[in-house]
Amino acid sequence: MTDVLHAGLDLLDRQIVDRDGELVGKVDDLELTDPEDGPPRLVALLTGAQAYGTRLGGRLGGWIVSAAGRLGGTKQPVRIPFELVEKVGPSIRLSAAVSELERVERVDHWLRDNFIGRIPGAGNAPE
Repeated sequence: MTDVLHAGLDLLDRQIVDRDGELVGKVDDLELTDPEDGPPRLVALLTGAQAYGTRLGGRLGGWIVSAAGRLGGTKQPVRIPFELVEKVGPSIRLSAAVSELERVERVDHWLRDNFIGRIPGAGNAPE
């Protein structure tokens, strides 16, 4: 993997897939260190509405974080350590299975099953 990544081009808003090809989420934000002796280093990928709301900021971002916290039970985003990233390309491939990740929220699946799936014709949409 390369030593230099461009956050906006190489990471943000990319799809994250586990080692088996299962979708994990999108990169909504990044966690960086701030060392005194060099440039910032990437520590983790953050995903989930909580991370996106924080990245968005403002009143709308705060509302997204609050709503996601109520639905998901926490206002903390899903944190994926960068050591688990196997490949950066059109998608971000992990070296672990989604079931091995500490906490992957499935609010999107809950919404799909309990809300969007009940809309007439929603079952005919391509995945």
